Amino acid sequence: MIYSLTRRAALIGGACAALLTLTSAPSQAAAKIQRLVSPGGIEAWFVQDATVPLIAMEYSFGGGASQDPPGKPGVGNLVADLLDEGSGDLDSKTYHERLERRAIELGFQSNRDQFRGSLRMLKDNKDEAYDLLRMALTSPHFEPKDVERIRAQVIANLRRESTNPSSLAGRKFLELAFGDHPYARTATGTLDSVPTIQIPDLKDYARRIIAKDTLRVAVVGDVDPDTLGKLLDKTFGGLPAKAELTPVPDVVATRPPQRAFVPLDVPQTVVTFGGPGIARHDPDFMAAYVVNHILGGGGLSSRLYKEVREKRGLAYSIYEALVWMDHSALFIGNTGTRADRAGETVDAIEAEVRRIAEEGPTQQELDEAKSYLKGSQMLALDTSSKLAQAMLQYQLDKLPIDYIEKRNAIVDAVTLDDAKRVAKKLWGNGLLTAIVGRAPQAAAQPVSAPPKAN
Repeated sequence: MIYSLTRRAALIGGACAALLTLTSAPSQAAAKIQRLVSPGGIEAWFVQDATVPLIAMEYSFGGGASQDPPGKPGVGNLVADLLDEGSGDLDSKTYHERLERRAIELGFQSNRDQFRGSLRMLKDNKDEAYDLLRMALTSPHFEPKDVERIRAQVIANLRRESTNPSSLAGRKFLELAFGDHPYARTATGTLDSVPTIQIPDLKDYARRIIAKDTLRVAVVGDVDPDTLGKLLDKTFGGLPAKAELTPVPDVVATRPPQRAFVPLDVPQTVVTFGGPGIARHDPDFMAAYVVNHILGGGGLSSRLYKEVREKRGLAYSIYEALVWMDHSALFIGNTGTRADRAGETVDAIEAEVRRIAEEGPTQQELDEAKSYLKGSQMLALDTSSKLAQAMLQYQLDKLPIDYIEKRNAIVDAVTLDDAKRVAKKLWGNGLLTAIVGRAPQAAAQPVSAPPKAN
């Protein structure tokens, strides 16, 4: 997907076996979301759940990769990788030893619009966990030896991506969609930009971004409101009051149809396709979400899967999704196919997109999609971590605190006329397409063999 994760993001899925066995939470907890304001004024959405002795917190600051300095994409990503590499009076080794000793999961990531963090711990370790987070946010070291070690890891990943067709297709698609807008920049940076990032760049980014006025917090777990309020004040209370964000203009993705090709001598061609999407606050968003499930978001049941995989055998998998950001929105899909069948695959995708734009879905497709989306909602919130992530996203999307309770009724309200109208609005202009693979004239040939020695 577009949004890049830092090397710490794996922790968000759970790294410690002791915690993995304790993440389950009853789905009905979703109905108990309360708004908590700490004595110091830190606001959080909170679900108190004593089912297991675990606390999961998700939080974010406004900023992300869109706040990287011009010409230096990747600064926020490096900051995310370095905040837990020593802080306060602890060096990197000691800091990580304390995390591991208490089975505390702590991670950061920089996406397009937010600098996000995740914290999970057993209830008995909450004081140490929140203190370690406080130290990371308020007094990171950015020691030269740690910066160079992490920089080397990022550069190694970027080198691998430079020959990865999926990575190249995603980057080319963003360039095609957003031109010179900050959203066109990759969050992880480039092989040209990352070596130029200096420690003052990292410190300045952290100073500008990590502040209380853009802070959003979601907590699920075995902690009472009074205790949580004190923990939030201790952790976030010492941060600057206001962030210093560079304004980011709203942007509409490039109007389709357009196509870009990146030559790469690999057996499988990757196709990334998409176009302008629907903003999260648009009244048509839910209709778009439902009809998008029919086209490409429904896995094995989607139209694209049936047409491209089942009927024609052109690809192993294909997906398409809505992506919304603070200043723009997209629909975006991806598939991979044999180099000699890339043209046929793109034609099949374009034909199916054109068909749903012109005809819309059937009533049966609409009913089945709505039934699935309603039934899957609670299953998607069946752990403390998932619920905390959803609660944070609802805040970022400026949805009401009782949105979970209202969502199924909003899905139900989508009519066939809505779905047909929005399908034309989304897909009526065709696709932006980025193709990475062998040139068409070489697609029927095998990968070049190395020259034989004489």
